Amino acid sequence: MVHTQTGSRRRILYFPAVNPSESISITTLVDSLLQIAGEILTFKPKHSSTNKQSVKETLRHIQNLVIIFDEIRIQIQVGSIFSRAAVLSLSELHVIFQKLKFLVEDCTRDGAKLYMLINSDKVSAHFRVLTRSISTCLDTFPSIDLSEEVNELIYLIIRQTRKSEARPDPEDKRAIDSVYWIFNLFENRINPNPDQILRVLDHIGVRKWSDCVKEIGFIGEEISGAEKNEIELLSSLMGFICYCRCVILRGIDEEDEKEEEEEEDDLIIGGLNVDDLRCPISLEIMNDPVVLETGHTYDRSSIKKWFSSGNVTCPKTGKILVSTGLVDNVSVKQVIQSYCKQNSVVLTTETDQKRKKNKSISPESLAAEEARKLTAEFLAGELIIGGVKEMVKALVEIRLLTKTSSFNRSCLVEAGVVESLMKILLSGDPTIQETAMAGVLNLSKDVAGKTRIAGDGGGLEIIVEVLNEGIRRESRQYAAASIFYLSSLGDYSRLIGEIPDAIPGLLRIVKGCDYGDSAKRNALIAIRSLLIQQSDNHWRVLAAGAVPVLLGLVKSGEIGDGVTADSIAILAKMAEYPDGMISVLRRGGLKLAVKVLGSSEFSPATKQHCVVLLLNLCVNGGIDVVGSLAKDPSIMGSLYTVLSNGECGVGRKASALIKMIHEFQERKTGMVEPAFERDRFVHAW
Repeated sequence: MVHTQTGSRRRILYFPAVNPSESISITTLVDSLLQIAGEILTFKPKHSSTNKQSVKETLRHIQNLVIIFDEIRIQIQVGSIFSRAAVLSLSELHVIFQKLKFLVEDCTRDGAKLYMLINSDKVSAHFRVLTRSISTCLDTFPSIDLSEEVNELIYLIIRQTRKSEARPDPEDKRAIDSVYWIFNLFENRINPNPDQILRVLDHIGVRKWSDCVKEIGFIGEEISGAEKNEIELLSSLMGFICYCRCVILRGIDEEDEKEEEEEEDDLIIGGLNVDDLRCPISLEIMNDPVVLETGHTYDRSSIKKWFSSGNVTCPKTGKILVSTGLVDNVSVKQVIQSYCKQNSVVLTTETDQKRKKNKSISPESLAAEEARKLTAEFLAGELIIGGVKEMVKALVEIRLLTKTSSFNRSCLVEAGVVESLMKILLSGDPTIQETAMAGVLNLSKDVAGKTRIAGDGGGLEIIVEVLNEGIRRESRQYAAASIFYLSSLGDYSRLIGEIPDAIPGLLRIVKGCDYGDSAKRNALIAIRSLLIQQSDNHWRVLAAGAVPVLLGLVKSGEIGDGVTADSIAILAKMAEYPDGMISVLRRGGLKLAVKVLGSSEFSPATKQHCVVLLLNLCVNGGIDVVGSLAKDPSIMGSLYTVLSNGECGVGRKASALIKMIHEFQERKTGMVEPAFERDRFVHAW
């Protein structure tokens, strides 16, 4: 997709044009033509990566047509009458101008240079058709009383545009041949000559690492909306430009420009906690921050989903909103943009999320597949034989590539990157450690990556060490998330639980004041995964003091709904075991769960975990717990609400709780013989 200057979105090399109204006045039509012509003339041939000659000729024709339009406007002002045929001809020119504007805009599009090169034949054909259409419009333009010079100019433009060939530049053809030759080398697993690649990149104006990032972003967008017959070529282009970024134009650019502006950005975000930029609902950095009437800021897409689910409250405060109007939070958006620019963070849009869901496991072309394997081998070599500078650059690339696709992760694992990263994790340099830990996190999502990390090299112990002793908070957070992915396999969950500092380290993040909701959730889901995959871990979690920490966290009310949901989910899992159930009850867990279940401030997911927690407490605690629960007059209403809404997906559990309470009340009145076992007494309330 292309973001045009007007802010609209369209597919590149597609030219939506609007026909002027039949009743449009010739004055308005000429003024509009002059306006569009002015917009076209703001582009320069030197800014075009390909088809420079066609762009140059088009701009020359537009300049000459501006002279004609100016003369027509003068004639209108002096009272000259123009026929309907003249209006129709100018209307056709108006449509052509709209399409030419889009075409020239595409030729100078930042980020689409490689794509435009490979499509230069198609671009030339568009120029040829549109340019010849100009001659047709002028041919049918009726004879009017214009100056002799202007009439001669009209005839000149007709002759020139009628003969337009608009073919690709010879330099473009040579560059295209080189690209396809490089594709052939990739398919045969041969590293191309760097000089040959540099000539192609220099021709299209891709000279920096950041230029490659833009090209990759654009091609990724095109792949997401491409037809099947286009995907193979686009995939090859993606493999080519990724190889260029990692192997040819290595490392993030050192920006020398706009130093004053960057210093100002540093002042803005110098003491910033990145969690302040996250949406309280999605816990992702906000793309489009908006403010509610309560003064709290959310990402637009997240809060809209909240409202569309039938909620009319502020998610953080629970206050019922008089209006669900959204106001752009411009200041927060500027801070987010500054933060992302300085930290090379790429925000994830809804389009990105859809593309991620539909992303194929492997590339759609052999050239792309082999190019990525060559890239992975190069980066693996840089970690082993490169100097510190080369290693840092390789770490940045690994971190980026492992976020892109599962195929990239498998290539890097196969190339032996994991073993090198595990050694680098103990680096005393905070940036190196953080970047390496982020790479390990992404590789822990790969099945083979898990095996390499948790192999005989003591990888699990190293990650736990970073979890507890990591230099930066971010490194410790990445370690917690890595433990979650690694714990998805039962054997590794057992091994992680047996490391003495693993679970206590996760709990330190959960109760740490300097960690935001995102970090806490990483630690919480890791603890929950350890519990689910390995039952023996429950006593380790209990011994680490998890129950009072989690109950205190929920009671504080200072955390987001996601952290609350994760905390209650862990408590529900702990309540499956007698010792865990007793610990939760003795610290007021029953009363707290009832309070959360009856509140309008919490999401359906949080209430789902509350129902499970209450059911586990009642099942394992017996009649005393059920009796304590039945004493609360609000509990039945809350359970029936869950049952009737059907939002939580736990209707059967809510029904089971309702049945237990009813049976207790019936026994209390003597209508049914007692059936509950009373082998223990627990102070539940």
